[in-house]
Parts: sequence; structure tokens; C-alpha cells
Amino acid sequence: MKKSTGSIDKEIGSRVRMRRISIGMSQEKLGDMLGLTFQQVQKYEKGMNRISVARLVEIAKILNVEIDFFFDGLKGGKAEPGFAEPGAPPYVADMMSTPEGLQLVRTFASIKSPKVRKSIVQLVGALAAQEEVERSS
Repeated sequence: MKKSTGSIDKEIGSRVRMRRISIGMSQEKLGDMLGLTFQQVQKYEKGMNRISVARLVEIAKILNVEIDFFFDGLKGGKAEPGFAEPGAPPYVADMMSTPEGLQLVRTFASIKSPKVRKSIVQLVGALAAQEEVERSS
């Protein structure tokens, strides 16, 4: 019987991809650092192949994140009430998996002026509200 990967494997792979892209690292570079081909990294990121715990620890070190980065907010285990911390809303991962979302976050993070940041947030809010009005008309 062939083992198949599940939604948790896909979510962890997506988080590997998101972090790798956010620091500007290619699949080839990550593969080289892990002693793998970029195709294997690609399979991990798509959730086609499971990532072992030892490999995930290695990936976390290379991507400069704590191991819990890959697990925060995951659903699947039966956590005791009070021990489960809410993770980022799903739309955050969706946005961060797009080139535009990553570019927006990188660029926004480079802006030091709180006033300019606030103006950008207001602008984006106004554009989203306008789009909502146009869709409902």
C-alpha cells in the first residue's frame, strides 16, 4: 500500500516555501544546503513528499526559524483545551504564497516611517472597500 501525504504535509511544505521565498532563497540553494535536488525541495514544498523531523530541524536552521514556525496553528492533533494557540488566519498564508503578497510584505517592511505605513494601510483598506462596493453592484 502506497503512503500518501495529507493536508498537514502540504501546510508544512507551504510554510517552508513561504519562509524560503521571504528570505530570497531559491529551491536550488536550499537543496544544495540540504544535499538534495531542487526537485526534492519542490516535492516537500508541494506536500508530495513528507519531511522527516530530522530534515525539518535542518530546514528550520537553514531558514533561520524556530521549529514551531512550521506547526503554529496547525489543526490535526487533539490538543487539550487551553493549550492550543490560535495561528495566523488562513488568508495570511494564502497571501504570502503569492509573488505579489511577498513583494508587498517585503516592501512594506522596508518603510520606517509609521506615518507612511499608516497611510498605506488606509489606502489598501479604501481600495478593498471600493472593490467590495463594485462587486456587490
